[in-house]
Amino acid sequence: MKDWVRHAIWWHIYPLGFVGAFPNAEPPGPDEHRLRRIVDWLDYAVELGASGIALGPVFASHTHGYDTTDHLRIDPRLGDDADFDRLIDEAHRRGLRVLLDGVFNHVGTDFAPYRRAVDEGDAESIGWFRGRPGRFHTFEGHGELVTLNHGNPVVADYIVDVMKHWLTRGADGWRLDAAYAVPESFWAQVLPRVRDTHPDAWFVAEVIHGDYTAFVDGSGVDSVTQYELWKAIWSSLNDGNFHELDWALQRHNEFLATFAPLTFVGNHDVTRIASQLERAEHVTHALVLLFTTGGVPSIYAGDELGSHGVKEERAGGDDAVRPEFGLLPPQPDAAGREILNLHQYLIGLRRRNPWLFDAKTTALQLDNRTYAYETRSGDDALIVALNIDDAPMHLPVASLIGGPAQLVGGTGAPPEDTVREVVVPPQGWLVLRPS
Repeated sequence: MKDWVRHAIWWHIYPLGFVGAFPNAEPPGPDEHRLRRIVDWLDYAVELGASGIALGPVFASHTHGYDTTDHLRIDPRLGDDADFDRLIDEAHRRGLRVLLDGVFNHVGTDFAPYRRAVDEGDAESIGWFRGRPGRFHTFEGHGELVTLNHGNPVVADYIVDVMKHWLTRGADGWRLDAAYAVPESFWAQVLPRVRDTHPDAWFVAEVIHGDYTAFVDGSGVDSVTQYELWKAIWSSLNDGNFHELDWALQRHNEFLATFAPLTFVGNHDVTRIASQLERAEHVTHALVLLFTTGGVPSIYAGDELGSHGVKEERAGGDDAVRPEFGLLPPQPDAAGREILNLHQYLIGLRRRNPWLFDAKTTALQLDNRTYAYETRSGDDALIVALNIDDAPMHLPVASLIGGPAQLVGGTGAPPEDTVREVVVPPQGWLVLRPS
């Protein structure tokens, strides 16, 4: 495990939306250098407490970035290589890592080998894709996304070269888009070749369903996206069913025995957490869970300000969760400031307790609407109590852990107090440290 990943907290940006390049009736040209707008937000990311910027697609495409036309060219709507270099340099100068989004399962229909295959019938180019001209395979039925042939060594060589190119230019790792659709054996072949020259790079695979541990073992990736826990967090809060969450955290413990998943309560593909939850006060509980459980946390840009947005299953259905951000970091309203302050507090808690990276949880007290768990790694531990009921939650700390605990923070909690039992207010939360 790369030591830097143990301290990683990502601030996740969807660049094309963030800088107003897509959707846009008149797409900007490279002379606008919109990628540089992200540089203006880097100090904000540092103040938030992030240690890295996770970027969505930045390579040439026609629409949303996942229809790549050239993996070795910065999207002209964002700028050019010099803009990328500046972003990398400015991020690293602030101590921020940079994660790139690699779309290596499929390409757009203007990808050069695809055009040669279709327009010229070039046999070598046809071999880049699954199927045959007129019947090439597509990604999940999207005709504009053509599936690569991962059994072709030329495709493997190309993707190795792309990964190495941008790592050499300063990137620190790759998110592997739709990795679940690519044979695990392909990643197992490609990633060691990339690591030969970039041993410190980190690779996280987008995997939604299935056996996460088996995928990591079979592919050789470092991590996968923890969609199981994401779903359990908002679903258990909405339904008042912490038993669902506890079951997911037991599964999460099993994953942590092998790898550290990428954890999140929001990203560019899902409804924002403030819109997903039925009660606004439960956003707090979701964040406490994110930052007190094992894994590598990621915050989707805007969630830390309480932004709303609903993903819809239709053309343009992602637009609401991929909005344009202003040229300068905002001055949030009172509600936005409150949620921003909470993010900063919990990120600070995480940074002061880096052992949480591989901490496992154990339920101490559990019913439908109240939940207390110990999160522990070796001799380090915290006690977390969550109450989503309209009645107070009584927590007999000493009897549960065999001694008193010190209040660390939470709803109305005076820090530094040592307690043997506590009452968690309605809709409240507390974090304690065993004495």
